[in-house]
Amino acid sequence: MGIEQLQKDSIALLKQLISIQSFSKEEDKTADAIEHFLQERNIKTNRKLNNIWAYNKYFDAAKPTLLLNSHHDTVKPNSGYTRDPYDATVEDGKLYGLGSNDAGGCLVSLVATFLYYYESEDLVYNICLATTAEEEISGNNGLEYVLPDLGELEFAIVGEPTQMNLAIAERGLLVLDCTSHGKAGHAAREEGDNAIYKALKDIDWFRSYRFSKVSEMFGPLKMSVTIINSGSQHNVVPATCNFTVDVRVTDAYTNEEVLKIIRTNVDCDVKPRSVRLKPSSIDKEHPIVVSGVALGRTTYGSPTTSDQALLSIPSLKVGPGDSARSHMADEYVYVNEVEEGIALYIKMLEPVIKGK
Repeated sequence: MGIEQLQKDSIALLKQLISIQSFSKEEDKTADAIEHFLQERNIKTNRKLNNIWAYNKYFDAAKPTLLLNSHHDTVKPNSGYTRDPYDATVEDGKLYGLGSNDAGGCLVSLVATFLYYYESEDLVYNICLATTAEEEISGNNGLEYVLPDLGELEFAIVGEPTQMNLAIAERGLLVLDCTSHGKAGHAAREEGDNAIYKALKDIDWFRSYRFSKVSEMFGPLKMSVTIINSGSQHNVVPATCNFTVDVRVTDAYTNEEVLKIIRTNVDCDVKPRSVRLKPSSIDKEHPIVVSGVALGRTTYGSPTTSDQALLSIPSLKVGPGDSARSHMADEYVYVNEVEEGIALYIKMLEPVIKGK
């Protein structure tokens, strides 16, 4: 199928997806639409919950597999909308609608790229297309839920709006619930062991500690104490003090390494809410990055978190649209951004998956 027809079909699919409400955990109807779009083109699809995936026609288990992934869930429209968020209209080249930019334009562009290469017999990589759910809430029933079903993967392209520039690294996230323990007593009689004072020592460590390894892309790892709670009444020395720490992990460390360093240095109990959202990166010399740079794309480190955080393989975040428009009122993507995104995805992949 020619690129122009793929571009036309992709815009039509994007308009259809915009018209369907697909909040996180409620993506069944957009999953139906994507499934139907692929099946009417004689592509065998797989489905678990609201996740749809498919493989190229000449899949060969002896070859490595490339993952093309983006999400079809959206946040809820904010109160600033002046348009119907589900009315996919084009004005002055802008396609308006909830999810148009984040990440509908990316998703349909990756679908088009998959279709472009679907019937190629000379690929050195298999292609797995996965359109997934619950990205906006980092949910358990999205990409993470189906990863075991996708098979062994060599590297991934994750579709998020980057103006088709190359996010070659992404911060991870640890949210830590910390508890300092003391002993209750009467404040007037100087009884007890004040848990707040104990917490202050650890909080000062979080404020001042500098990790030895510094990311080339992001600089130093950042830790911020964001919530604190202790005490029940003015004359009682508190026995516990609870506080929360937001840790933005760079590609210089794994989440587990950071957690071990923290626990070695503080006295409080430290419980991570999750270690799932890992820092991610891909080597600057990886063929897909080299190909993108050769097409004039720039590389950078992304401060925002995506489904990249769930992948343990090299991954590149790239897609049409602008991250600054994500979750904004009257969200839009330019039609020509999607059209150019499709062409660029195809050109970027060609020397990689055809071995040229």
